[in-house]
Amino acid sequence: MVASADFEHSEGASGAEVRFSGRLTLARLGDVPTRLGELGPISTLDLSSIDRIDTVGAWIVTRTVNEHGAKVIGASDEARRLLDALASDKSEYRVHNDRRPAWLRMLDQIGTASRSIWHELLGIVDFFGAMIIALGIQIRARRRLRWNAIVTRFQTVGLDALPIIGLMSFLIGIVIAQQGAVQLRQFGLEVFTINLVGRASIRELGLLMTAIMVAGRSGSAFAAQIGTMKLTEEIDAMRTIGVSPMEAIVLPRVAAATITMPLLGFYASICAIMGGGAFVWVGLDMPPLTYIQRLREIIPMTDFWIMLIKAPVFGLLIGVTGCYEGMQVRQNAEEVGKRTTSAVVAAIFLVIVLDAMFAVFFSSIGWN
Repeated sequence: MVASADFEHSEGASGAEVRFSGRLTLARLGDVPTRLGELGPISTLDLSSIDRIDTVGAWIVTRTVNEHGAKVIGASDEARRLLDALASDKSEYRVHNDRRPAWLRMLDQIGTASRSIWHELLGIVDFFGAMIIALGIQIRARRRLRWNAIVTRFQTVGLDALPIIGLMSFLIGIVIAQQGAVQLRQFGLEVFTINLVGRASIRELGLLMTAIMVAGRSGSAFAAQIGTMKLTEEIDAMRTIGVSPMEAIVLPRVAAATITMPLLGFYASICAIMGGGAFVWVGLDMPPLTYIQRLREIIPMTDFWIMLIKAPVFGLLIGVTGCYEGMQVRQNAEEVGKRTTSAVVAAIFLVIVLDAMFAVFFSSIGWN
C-alpha cells in the first residue's frame, strides 16, 4: 500500500527538526501542511526518508524554508531539482510588517515615487533627443520622409477624434455658460457670461480638454501598438532588415499628433463657443447675433495666438510620451497595459504642468 505523507519532529536548539516520510505528493499530503504550520519555528527539514515528491510537495517545503529560514537536508536529486526550480518563490502567505513610524514610511513612499518620476522624465528627454537625431537624418535625406505614414496617422489621431471632441467641447461650453450665469446673476451681470465662455474656450479649456482627450485616446493607442510590436518582435525584425523603428514608427505618430493638435484645439474651441451660445440663447434669451458681436469685441487675437503656440507643444508631448512608453515594453502582455496606463497619466500630468507654465509666461509678457 502506498504510504501517505507524514512527519516526525523533535525540538532542537534553534527550532523544530522535522523528518518527512511517505510520499510528498498532492494526492498523499493529507493534513501535513496544517500540522506543519502549527509547529512554530522550524530549523531543519529532513527529506531522506520520503518515497516520492512532486511540485506541490516541493512548494510546501519551499514555503516552510522561506517562512522559517529552515535548512533542507537529505534531498534526492529529483527533490533538489524541484526545490531549485521553486527557489525564487517568496510565498504570498508571508506578511512582512513594516514596524517603522508612519511618517518615515510616508517619506519613503514619497521618495520612491519621486525617484520613479525623475527617471521617467529623464527617459522621455533621452527618447526625445533620439527622435530629434532621427528627424535630422530624415531631413537630410528627403527621400526617406514617410509622408504616407504621417497622412495615415492624420486619420486616426485627427479625423476619427472629431465626433467625441466636438461633443465633449459642446457640452463643456454649456456647463461653463450655465455655471457662470448662475454666479453672475447675483450681481445682475449675466451679459458677462459671454466673456467667460469666449475667453475660457479659446485661451484654455478648449485646448486643454482636447489635449487630455487626445492623450487618453491617441497616446494610449501609440503605447499599446508599439508595445505589442515589441512583444511580437516586429521592432527587432525591422532593425534586422535595416529599417529604423524611430523613423518608421515613432516619427509619423509624433508628427501626426503635433500637426493635428492645433486643428483639433481650434475645432474644440469653436464647439465650446457654440455650446455656450446655445445656452445663452435659450437660458439668457440673448440672440445669436448679439452673442457673436460680443465675442468679436472681447476676444483678443493674443488668445488665439496663445492657443496656436501651446497646441503643437502639447501634441508633441503626447506623441513622444505615448511612443516612449510603448518602447519600454519588455516582458509580457501585462506590461503593455501598465505602459499604456503610464502613457496616459504621464501625458496628462505633463500637459497640465506645461499649461501652468505657459499661463505664467504669457501673463509675465502682458498677454492677459
